[in-house]
Amino acid sequence: MQRRTLLLSLATLPLAACASAPTPPATQGAPITLVSAFQGRTTGRGHFRVWLTGDERRFTARLNGIVTGPEGARTLTVVEDFVYDDGQTDRLTWVFREKASGRWTGKREDTVGEATVIEEKGQIRLSYTADFRSPSGVNRLGFEDILYAAADGSIINDAVVSRAGIPVASVRFVIRR
Repeated sequence: MQRRTLLLSLATLPLAACASAPTPPATQGAPITLVSAFQGRTTGRGHFRVWLTGDERRFTARLNGIVTGPEGARTLTVVEDFVYDDGQTDRLTWVFREKASGRWTGKREDTVGEATVIEEKGQIRLSYTADFRSPSGVNRLGFEDILYAAADGSIINDAVVSRAGIPVASVRFVIRR
């Protein structure tokens, strides 16, 4: 049993090293911030892909972001209404709180603890753990997202998803105004 566990751990190390965080392309659109990306109404289409099996789950989402409070202490509330291709629907609400210039924390109904958000170099990095509901049950997953503007003005959200610290899936979500 120990040998099997060791072999499995060694086999996953190269995967974990290669896929710990998504990397945006060298050519991007205009710089974005959390507020510029999510304030107002947007829609998006995305997919969740499990690397080992190739299984994919597609979804659409309507988002509505509202900013309150003064600069430096703002709150951004983003309501996300999801519709999955299998018919499941879900509503999740992010509440982000500005902590300093380019630094936010966030919470959603399914997050475990707080998400951290860093705005730098015209991109957004979002890290969090969530209890993700799917037709097969609830799974605790880690998310490492990077958001950036594409040349056509859409916002791309690429994420690497991990389970028990091992990268297992990816998400791509394309948001348009």
